[in-house]
Amino acid sequence: MAKFASRKARQHAVLSEDFERELTREVLRTELLRVRALIATGCVMTLFLTAMYLIAPAVVNRVWRGTEGLAEVYGLLVGFILFEVWVHTQIRKNLRLDRDVPMVRRYIGTLIETSVPTVILILQIRTMGATQALGFVVPLIYFIFVILSTLRLDFWLSTFTGFVAAAELLAIALVYDPSSSIGEPQLYFHAVRSSIILICGVLAGAVGAQLRRQFAASIAAATARDRVTNLFGQHVSPQVVERLMMAGTRASGDVRRVAVMFVDFRGFTAGAQSRTPQEVVDRLDGAFAVLVDILDRHGGIVNKFLGDGFLALFGAPLEASDAAHRAVAAGREILRAMDRINAETSWPLRIGIGIHFGEVVAGNIGSPRRKEYTVIGDTVNFASRLEALNKAFGSQLLISASVREALGADGSDAVALGEVEVRGYEQKVPVFQLG
Repeated sequence: MAKFASRKARQHAVLSEDFERELTREVLRTELLRVRALIATGCVMTLFLTAMYLIAPAVVNRVWRGTEGLAEVYGLLVGFILFEVWVHTQIRKNLRLDRDVPMVRRYIGTLIETSVPTVILILQIRTMGATQALGFVVPLIYFIFVILSTLRLDFWLSTFTGFVAAAELLAIALVYDPSSSIGEPQLYFHAVRSSIILICGVLAGAVGAQLRRQFAASIAAATARDRVTNLFGQHVSPQVVERLMMAGTRASGDVRRVAVMFVDFRGFTAGAQSRTPQEVVDRLDGAFAVLVDILDRHGGIVNKFLGDGFLALFGAPLEASDAAHRAVAAGREILRAMDRINAETSWPLRIGIGIHFGEVVAGNIGSPRRKEYTVIGDTVNFASRLEALNKAFGSQLLISASVREALGADGSDAVALGEVEVRGYEQKVPVFQLG
């Protein structure tokens, strides 16, 4: 039990590691989107100032008292754009290395970015005066950073962005606006405005956290789907995959009654000797495509492809009370399908099918990083031996006594072949032929 618990814990750790890695990558992708938006914002502001200077230089002179103040803003915007380009490069590098950005660097970057409107506002106060500058456009720029902080998908980073913007704006008002003294109405105006910015930061953080949860749910669903694909290969129908994801797959082995079907193409090796490898593959692929589709319709899955045959299961991993009926119905349809296929090809194949019904241990076997769903037990071994008896009897579909008993009236056409010696078994066993 201790070993099993340890194995299960290791498997969970691997899945959690994959989940966290993919979630980190998704967060970094949204960070890249945020940084690109900030770079675009900086470029638009630079172009807007240039256009204003070219179109209405008198307005620029009134705002900036000449070109010296405007040049300072230009330098600040260029520095901001270059900083964001550097941040963009670092995030892309971390994305390639599957590595997250340190949280300290995130907070430092947030402080630097959100302080840019503060510096621009100080420069504007020097040229326009505190009252006009604080009531002009620049304080609204804080909202751009608050809104884009949603793409960080982190509640506390967005809240920190709102806090920095609110605190710096209020501090500038208290320092530079003489009408913001204690008890003055203007103080309440600045306090309320800063409070609104802080609230926006909290709301942006809440939205970002919700987006992160949705991303996490989507990644978890994709991880579960990938796990099902890894366990059962590409031989499970989409409907079965959905049911497996809803029901879940057990990490441990459990005992259940299943119908095990072994399928093999008789004389395939001899026929393949006179054909090219590509012709062999094409013939197998064509036949398997039809047979797997039949299994899907009857609720079976291909557990393993075995060269020119396969092992199919009915009643595992999803339980089925009529597993034996499903397996026999699929076997009968396979025989009819092979007759149609053989009539349309120059390379006819004779098929052999063995079906046995009984208890097996079904579970995920393998290393912590790569497991395979399989069934183990005498039921599997006997089904394989049963299929091999087709060669001796010249038959195509053999079933065991347990299958015949489970079929009841549906197996009235079964022909008893008597008790037969089976390799590996001391006592003779009853065998029945169908089709």
